[in-house]
Amino acid sequence: MLPKELFASRWGIIFAGLGMAVGTGNLWRFPRIVSQYGGGAFMLVWLLFLFLWALPLIIIEMSIGKKTRLGVVGSFAKLMGDKSAWMGTFVAFVTAAITFYYTVVTGWCLKYFFATVFQGLVKKDPIHFWNGFSTSLEPIFFHLFAIVIGCAIIYVGVVKGIERANKIMIPALFFILLVACIRSITLPGALQGLDFLFSPNLKELGNLKMWLNALSQAAWSTGAGWGLMLTYSVYSHKKENPVLTATTLGFGDYVASLLAAVTVIPAVFSFFASQGAGKEQVLQVMAEGNRGLTFTWIPTLFAKIPAGTVFLALFFLALCFAAFSSLISQLELITRIFMDTGFSRRKAVVIVGAACFVLGLPSAIFMGFFDNQDWVWGLGLMVSGAFFLMLVLKVGPKKFRKEVVPESAGWLQKSRVFDFFVKFLLPVQIVAMLGWWFWDSYKSNPKNWLNPFAQSSVGTVLLQWILAVCVFLLINKLLVRKMKESGNLTVDS
Repeated sequence: MLPKELFASRWGIIFAGLGMAVGTGNLWRFPRIVSQYGGGAFMLVWLLFLFLWALPLIIIEMSIGKKTRLGVVGSFAKLMGDKSAWMGTFVAFVTAAITFYYTVVTGWCLKYFFATVFQGLVKKDPIHFWNGFSTSLEPIFFHLFAIVIGCAIIYVGVVKGIERANKIMIPALFFILLVACIRSITLPGALQGLDFLFSPNLKELGNLKMWLNALSQAAWSTGAGWGLMLTYSVYSHKKENPVLTATTLGFGDYVASLLAAVTVIPAVFSFFASQGAGKEQVLQVMAEGNRGLTFTWIPTLFAKIPAGTVFLALFFLALCFAAFSSLISQLELITRIFMDTGFSRRKAVVIVGAACFVLGLPSAIFMGFFDNQDWVWGLGLMVSGAFFLMLVLKVGPKKFRKEVVPESAGWLQKSRVFDFFVKFLLPVQIVAMLGWWFWDSYKSNPKNWLNPFAQSSVGTVLLQWILAVCVFLLINKLLVRKMKESGNLTVDS
C-alpha cells in the first residue's frame, strides 16, 4: 500500500537523495584525504568503490523501502521475520547516534557562517576564535538552532518540507561550489594544486591504506548502508528506477567532492606559495583533522585573498546547505520509525527533536565525547551494511532480485552479477574495512586497544555495540507489536 505522502516528482527524490549523500564530509574530509593519498590516484580508486560498494547498497536500500513502504525497523521485520526487527533497530540507532552529534556539527557551520558575515571572522585569529567558541555555551545554542531548523523542515511533510528544501539547497550548494572553485583556480600558484590533484601518483596504488581509505570514503560519503535511501524510497513512486537514481546520486556525490577538492587544495597551494613554502607544508596542513582544516585553516586562507569575506561566507553557506540536506534525511529516518508505530508525523518530529537535543548535549559540551561517538558509530555503519547483506541473503539473492527489486530496475532483476556482489564482493569489503580499522587501532595503542573506557579503542566500540544490541533484543517484541497494532506491519514473514 502506498503511503499518504509521496515525492511530487522523480526530481524530488533525486534532489532529496543528493542532499542525503552530499554532506559536510564532502567539503572537509574529501579534500584532506585525497591530498594525503596521491591526489588523482585516490580519486580513481574512490570512483571504483563507488561501483563496488556504494551503488549496490543504495540499490538494495531503495528496493527494500519501495517494497515494504516501511522504515528501517519495519522493513527488517517484514522481510526477515519479527525476530529480526532488532537488526533494523541497530541500523536505525547507528544513524540516530550519528545524528546526535551531527546536529552539533551543523551548529558549528551555522556559527561560522554568521561569524563571517556579522563578526568579521577573516580579521580574527582562527585558533583563538575556535577555542573561545568551542569552550563556551554557544555550541549548545547552535546545536539547538540546527535541530529546530531541521525539524521544522520535516514537520511540514515530504513535499512541502523535504522536497522543497532540497530543491533550493542542492542547486544552491553546487552553484556556490562552482563559484568558489573558479575563484580558487584563478589564485596565484593555484595551478600547482591542480597539477597535484589531477596528476595521479601511481605509486600510491600499491598503498593498501589508500585503498581502504578510499573504500571508507565511498561508504561514509554516499550514505550507503545508513538506511536513509530506504526511508526516502518509502515515498517514491511505483515507476522509480533504483538503479538510475542510485547512479545519479553516486555521481552527484562524486562531483560535489571533486568541486570541494578543487576549491580547497589549489587555495592551500596558493597560500603557501605566497609564503615561500612548498608542497611539504601543504601536505602538513591537509593532514590536519576535519575541524583543524575547516575552522582554522580555511578562514586563514580566505583572509589572504581579495574579497575574502565574501568567499569565506559562501564556503560556510555551502557547508550549512550540505549539513542541513544530510541532517533532514537523518531526522526523517528516525521520524519514520515512530510513524510506523502509530505516531502522527507532528508528534514524532517533536519527540525526535527533543531526543536529539538531549542526547546531543554531551557532544556539544565535551569534544572527547564527540570524538568517541564519531569513532564508535562511524564504524557501526559497517555493521549496518552487513545487516543489509544478511537481509538479502536471508531472503535469497535470486528471490530478492525477482520479488523485492522493482520491475522498474529493468536488467537488474535478471542479472546474476547482483548475486555475486551480495555473496562475495560486499562481504569482503566489510571484513576488510572493519579488520583494518581494528588493526590500526591496535597498532596505534597496543596496551590500551581493548580498554572499553578509552576514547578511540576497539574495546569502547565493542562495548557500546553489545550494549545497544542487548537493549534492542529486549524491546524487539514491543516494537513489532506497536507496528502491528498501528496497522503498518501487516505481514509476519
